[in-house]
Amino acid sequence: MTKTENLITMDPFLFPYEDWLDCYMDHYRKTKAWILENNRDLSSFACGHLYYGFHETGDGWVYREWAPNAREISLIGDFNQWDRTKHVLRRISGENWELFVPDSGGLPHGSRVKIQVSDGRSRFDRIPLYCRRAVQNTRTYDFDGQIWNPRESFPWTDGNFHFDNQRAPFIYECHIGMSGENEGVSSFSQFTESVLPKIKKLGYTTVQIMAVMEHPYYASFGYQVTNFFAVSSRFGTPEDLKNLVNTAHSMGIAVIMDIVHSHASGNVLEGPACFDGTEDQFFHAGPRGHHPAWGTKLFNYGKPQVIHFLLSNLKFWLEEYHFDGFRFDGVSSMIYRDHALDRTFTGYRDYFSRNTDVEALTYLRLAADLCREVKPGCLLIAEEVSGMPGMALDREHGGIGFDYRLGMGLPDFWIKTIQEKRDEEWNLGLLWHELNQRRPGEKVIAYAESHDQALVGDKTIMFRLAGQEMYWHMDLASRSPVIDRAMALHKMIRLISCSAGGEGYLNFMGNEFGHPDWIDFPREGNSWSYRYACRKWSLADNPELRYQYLRRFDEEMIRLMQDGDILNYPSELLIHDESAKILVFRKGPFLFFFNFHVSSGYTAHIPLGRPGQYRTVLHTDWNIFGGTNINLHEDLPSHGGRDGTFLFPRLGSRSAGVYQEWG
Repeated sequence: MTKTENLITMDPFLFPYEDWLDCYMDHYRKTKAWILENNRDLSSFACGHLYYGFHETGDGWVYREWAPNAREISLIGDFNQWDRTKHVLRRISGENWELFVPDSGGLPHGSRVKIQVSDGRSRFDRIPLYCRRAVQNTRTYDFDGQIWNPRESFPWTDGNFHFDNQRAPFIYECHIGMSGENEGVSSFSQFTESVLPKIKKLGYTTVQIMAVMEHPYYASFGYQVTNFFAVSSRFGTPEDLKNLVNTAHSMGIAVIMDIVHSHASGNVLEGPACFDGTEDQFFHAGPRGHHPAWGTKLFNYGKPQVIHFLLSNLKFWLEEYHFDGFRFDGVSSMIYRDHALDRTFTGYRDYFSRNTDVEALTYLRLAADLCREVKPGCLLIAEEVSGMPGMALDREHGGIGFDYRLGMGLPDFWIKTIQEKRDEEWNLGLLWHELNQRRPGEKVIAYAESHDQALVGDKTIMFRLAGQEMYWHMDLASRSPVIDRAMALHKMIRLISCSAGGEGYLNFMGNEFGHPDWIDFPREGNSWSYRYACRKWSLADNPELRYQYLRRFDEEMIRLMQDGDILNYPSELLIHDESAKILVFRKGPFLFFFNFHVSSGYTAHIPLGRPGQYRTVLHTDWNIFGGTNINLHEDLPSHGGRDGTFLFPRLGSRSAGVYQEWG
């Protein structure tokens, strides 16, 4: 059986598209054979960062660049007083350039550098493509490359850290710059010292860091990258980032990064855009090379040099910074020529047409292959909204090779439901469908909200539920039915999303305790304010405020999910009562009982098929979570007859309980 046949066996609805699947797979095989040529494997191919850029030798430095359209290149910087005639590169092949800088005129650590490129018509300055660091010029506000070669290498101590990607990941999504309490840009060091311990206490197993690669426009959230091999200097030094990863590993926490290979900044002064004077060196020429919604440049995944650059970038981050995997951003934009803009995918034919970018699909397959070669067991997540078949299946099943796809429909469902429906109108059948919508055999990272749902113009779930009442009635002394409802639903939404929405779970920092406000980075429209670009951790630390209850619930929820290995069990629906607003489902030895009714309690007779005993292991209405029920871990004797039907305690309105079989 071929790999394509494996995929069709798992999903028979793909049978009419077998020829398309074979075409996609053949393109991948041929491209892989073409780019490897004399290389043993992808890992030995993806070494651009070891050849290009700056490399110290025994008697000086070698600097190389790929610039096929250049007619002349010179290296300039403070090391040579920005003299454009002293250090001229020589062409060593049709497209590659090289310069040797002897020790006598060497490149000291911290030197600022650029190159001047001539294409025969004009001269222009660029930052070397493989620079490990780029820093902003305080006088001109553009960026310079920087030689980064500290005397001592970083002392890694994480050799014994092992990330088991067979266990469900619980991901804490973070942005370093906005992770501080104070208004301003926080740093890697501050995050390591102040935020990592919070993540450890909450029980999350994986940190996902946004905006790692250098991006001049801070408000882009890190998604308009210029310098693909440089750590964003606004957060600290490369060693600061390495210390963050090393410290997380010492806590048993894996670290993955948002990798942006779907597009690049159009800035010509800093990044690969028009690096050698042509728009098609790395990107498609003309309209195809321009993203109409993002205003960014789009890679040409059909060029071997582009594949080489991007695969080398993946290997660099895995090896140099010990990252444990990637969340690939904007995958849907990559794999469709119309970038999936304003499209609803309603049938299989939407995946198989001339609109599908076969070269992008091939690149993603190669990227997954490379990551497995370099770091077996690394975690790969696709931000892919269309549902492309096979995205989160391994190669043996004919898949593209990712471990998970993000369950992006679930947060959209919550927004639409909260915003457009009265509580009495919530459709639990649609909710259950959304929670369990999967491609056959593929795993999903579930989440109720991420950074996307909190950006300016939008709201967090807690803010949608509570509105301005959050500003006045989150203290313990206040009595507010609006806050009571918001807290009850916030806990229920997170519990059902986490338990039934996927095989992994994600939370954006601060949302576990219902962080108020939206996210808004400094920009002209808000007078360059950092007011909404920080995290108010002290709200959850304040014993006089209710935020503590939401954080404590999240901590206990994550602990239970991990200890019980709950996400590795399939979901079995036992009761769906739309009029009573009840959902009851089983996952292994655990029962989940949700009552979304606005006022009525419910007593459930649940047919479980066998006698036994159950213990309450989590309840949203326990008083330690701000509720009214003080009973903890009560044991429930078997009330079942021979048919194994159990009578469970009455569950109050807007509450949920988790019960574990025991004894």
